[in-house]
Amino acid sequence: MFDALLKSVFGSSNDRYVKSLGKIVNQINALEPQISALSDEELQAQTAKLRGLVDDGKSLDDILPEAFATVREASKRVLGMRHFDVQLIGGIVLHRGEIAEMRTGEGKTLMATLAVYLNAIEGKGVHVVTVNDYLARRDAVEMGRLYQWLGLTVGVVVPGMDEYTKRDSYNADITYGTNNEFGFDYLRDNMKHERTQMVQRPFNFAIVDEVDSILIDEARTPLIISGPTEDKSDLYVSLDAIAREIPLEWLDIDEKVKRVQLTEDGLEQVEQLLIEKGLLATTNLYDVENTQVVHHLDQALAANFTRKRDTDYIVKDDKVIIIDEFTGRMMDGRRWSNGLHQAVEAKEGVKIEPENQTMASITFQNYFRMYPKLSGMTGTAATEAAEFWDIYKVGVVEIPTNLPVQRIDEEDEFYKNTLDKFSAIAKAIKEKNEIGQPVLVGTVSIEKSELLSQFLDKEGVKHSVLNARFHEQEAGIVAQAGRLGAVTIATNMAGRGTDIQLGGNVEFRIHDELADMPEGPERDAAIARIKAEVAEEKEKVKAAGGLFVLGTERHESRRIDNQLRGRSGRQGDPGLSRFYLCLEDDLLRIFGPDTLFSKMMKSNLADGEAIGSKWLSKAIETAQKKVEARNYDMRKQVVQYDDVMNDQRKVIYEQRAEIMDSETVDDVVENMRHDTLNVIVGTACPPDSYPEQWDIAGLKTKLEEVFGLTPPIDEWLQEDQVEPDIIEERLREMTDRMVADKVAASDPAIWRMVEKDVLLRQLDFHWKEHLATLDALRQVIWMRGIAQKQPINEYKQEAFGLFETMLDTLREEVTKILFRAELRMAPPEPQALPELPDFLTGHIDPLTGLENSGDGDGSELRPELFGSLAGSPRAAFGPGGVNPENPFANLDISRNAPCPCGSGNKYKHCHGAVAARSLT
Repeated sequence: MFDALLKSVFGSSNDRYVKSLGKIVNQINALEPQISALSDEELQAQTAKLRGLVDDGKSLDDILPEAFATVREASKRVLGMRHFDVQLIGGIVLHRGEIAEMRTGEGKTLMATLAVYLNAIEGKGVHVVTVNDYLARRDAVEMGRLYQWLGLTVGVVVPGMDEYTKRDSYNADITYGTNNEFGFDYLRDNMKHERTQMVQRPFNFAIVDEVDSILIDEARTPLIISGPTEDKSDLYVSLDAIAREIPLEWLDIDEKVKRVQLTEDGLEQVEQLLIEKGLLATTNLYDVENTQVVHHLDQALAANFTRKRDTDYIVKDDKVIIIDEFTGRMMDGRRWSNGLHQAVEAKEGVKIEPENQTMASITFQNYFRMYPKLSGMTGTAATEAAEFWDIYKVGVVEIPTNLPVQRIDEEDEFYKNTLDKFSAIAKAIKEKNEIGQPVLVGTVSIEKSELLSQFLDKEGVKHSVLNARFHEQEAGIVAQAGRLGAVTIATNMAGRGTDIQLGGNVEFRIHDELADMPEGPERDAAIARIKAEVAEEKEKVKAAGGLFVLGTERHESRRIDNQLRGRSGRQGDPGLSRFYLCLEDDLLRIFGPDTLFSKMMKSNLADGEAIGSKWLSKAIETAQKKVEARNYDMRKQVVQYDDVMNDQRKVIYEQRAEIMDSETVDDVVENMRHDTLNVIVGTACPPDSYPEQWDIAGLKTKLEEVFGLTPPIDEWLQEDQVEPDIIEERLREMTDRMVADKVAASDPAIWRMVEKDVLLRQLDFHWKEHLATLDALRQVIWMRGIAQKQPINEYKQEAFGLFETMLDTLREEVTKILFRAELRMAPPEPQALPELPDFLTGHIDPLTGLENSGDGDGSELRPELFGSLAGSPRAAFGPGGVNPENPFANLDISRNAPCPCGSGNKYKHCHGAVAARSLT
């Protein structure tokens, strides 16, 4: 109460901060007459002038007023839009590395141009991150007109682009793209063998659009690049059959986290079933030999009891396609991890694709924290302000609206069951439809969308359904959701990022109706007619009450409910919002206390009757807060575990960068050789031990295995006062001479190239194996909690030990391969860079296996281009030399051109593909 009184007198801290920015806004406005008087050529020259000021030592803050005034005037001339003062405030907030919460329809995309232009002047690159490819392309084209007019370059990165085009896009002053593509490009870059192959440049500044969706909703699920493993289709099918036989009383199902486990009785019964089917290697279910069966049984149970068709996934064209739980979009090409996707495929009887092994991964938290300056914009961020600061150290600033909000937010209506609720919703929609008021309906699943569609069909209400089945048309459908009498059903706010304008969207109507009409007076007249029709229709819609937003359920997060509400009441337009709830809703059923809802409503509420109460709405909000806190804990847990891996990832990636940038790596290889010797001698001859305690036989065996050496160790032992360090020093001298002789007997330049190649390939292989080990460790480390130990602390200790072991193994393998390598020389030819395979990309929840991304390539890995050299001293290095038998070696043939031999294959896969060097 006292806090409320203080706010009423002095305003909130957010109000005071926004008010303080008014001084800068006044400076920008004061420059408007001067900037407006400039000719087009003079205004375009402002970019070079501002860059000169920065080169002379001025900070971006110093030039901010003039830069913002320049953008505003250029926007008036190029886009026909002038920035409001509140957009100037938002631009300052973005430039300062904060999150601007601005209501839907207030012009976030235009607001961002201010901060983007200012920061692009430095020439270090600005990334604008969007939630899908459509928005990335759209904004790059529309806002790109403004930037290019001012002399800046603009690029866009989307899946399927070739690397040359991507590199050009990243080298532009401003780069648009999706969060997934930026992250995957970072991982792919750190799997390449030459710096020139990398597409990204050092991180500078990123503005994240719909920042709550990307940095909160999707942050629980890491980005993963993977490659296929062996086929286990028969095992999936057999275990799916077992899972179907298991009754519910044998299971403990947790719907909150989508986890299912066998009870004690269930374990005994299932163990017997598996023995009868011959699926166990031993009679004990939890023997080591049965680990794989137990793992895939767990996934079969999860597929059958926690993954629902048309809610979590759909089956289309004989494929299981995941549905994004946040947007309702299909994620074609994305797969659940750890065998869950294969288990669902077995459940649905479709073709089972092989599992994939992790090659590289990173969370969005750790990816975006690499940017020296990070900011974002959205209509809903205040409820997650604590998490933004805790994880990203980014504050949230609420930007005032340009015009007062006229939308009316009504109390929730509660019903006894789903049929009563949907019947009431259909009647309410029909009433609004009859007076011409447009209705936007938000549902939580495809199933609920189609159920409501059936109710509306019975009422005779014409409507559009927008969900994962029709995501291709989502922007066009949502754009026209504000037309007179329109009824639009959208799953989880699909189509986010598209502005809903009362009366319809002029640009979309022009595109839809005049796409085939050529430029000329006739087209101009048609455009004028459409604009007049939209303006007239807008007045009719406003008179009918504006856009009516109707929610069929409360979401787990208040923020997503607010996103839905925020689609109505843009720019001072009238509007209405209302949510309909019932006892069968997931939020109430799973998280609502029985005493609160069930007893009161079941006994006092008649069929078809509704109640509305501030007290009930408050109880719902409390339930949502509990869910939000639980989800935050889950995201925090993911980032805690990934922080451990991130420290190791930085070491590996920095080491890779140093290797790629070095002309020679002989010093690194020499240190690895000496370290390997130190470990071998130290293991066989421990410090402070007697010679008779040394493992001389083991030392000889290891030296022969790694170095191919048979030193006179027995003679050395006959000497007086022989010590382990003396043995190590002599072995070091012998191995150094062997290397020197090997280099002298070959071309030193080629040998250095071989060292670099072996080092990078072995580093990649052992890092990939280490990731698989850490994945397995994370899945079982929670059991340490039973012993009253902190799982995260145990994970840190175990991961550190595993990392040290990986480095020791890496040193030994590199040393072993180089000592056993021999070069067969071929006529010199410029080395062709090995191509990076088209890996599978995924965005996988490590806790539930949930997939959560909407773009990527999803093509198969070509393992022959990224094979391991470990344990295979005769393995080939891959593309890079010249085949002496290649008759086309001296011709200037493109690698992607058909081979002149007439085989029908590309040159790079035929005569141009043979390696000139191999290990023997």
